[in-house]
Amino acid sequence: MAFCLALLTKSGIICDMSPLTQQIMDNVQAKGRGTIFSNRDFLDLGSRAAVGQALSRLVRQGSIRRIKQGLYDYPRQSQRFGALSPNLDAVALAVSNKNGNRILASGAYAANALGLSTQVPARIVYFTDGGDRHIEVDGQTIEFRHASPRRMAGAGKISGLVFQALRYFGNGAVDADVIARLQSVLSDDDRRTLKQDIIIAPEWLRPIIRQITARV
Repeated sequence: MAFCLALLTKSGIICDMSPLTQQIMDNVQAKGRGTIFSNRDFLDLGSRAAVGQALSRLVRQGSIRRIKQGLYDYPRQSQRFGALSPNLDAVALAVSNKNGNRILASGAYAANALGLSTQVPARIVYFTDGGDRHIEVDGQTIEFRHASPRRMAGAGKISGLVFQALRYFGNGAVDADVIARLQSVLSDDDRRTLKQDIIIAPEWLRPIIRQITARV
């Protein structure tokens, strides 16, 4: 039976964890603070029930934090404020991985993420090939909206983010400043990926993408 025994040492109280609990904690620490994960990420180490018990034990110890049911993080720390709020993009990605779905930032959020717009969307919206849902994290809403395969083109790649940002401006409204900004913020590898994915872009976006990728 797994248990946690508190031991007093010169360096303070430590916890003698079960092998599975220790394995999970080692894995989390190796990924660093800010990491967000679910029990699904550790099913190669033990059964669902055993992993769930180990994660609950780590939450009780204060080693990790439960964000939502079945979703946890290894919180970033501030000397002044203590544990910081989780990164919402990382939360969205963890939720999609947990459910086996792909996600893609919506137009307004994609434009803001790429520095093309200073307007911060009131809601963080992702398109998904899964079902519609929304979750609340620290008073902010992450919304997932089911989208067609065409809309999901480029999901998980820089191409999808660029497609959505350009859609935000619309056909005929992408000017030289937007193109120059994208040329500046995208790395050479990003632009090569975008150039390769031009075939899956909407027809009206292709001339714009050719301009963005002209130097690679």
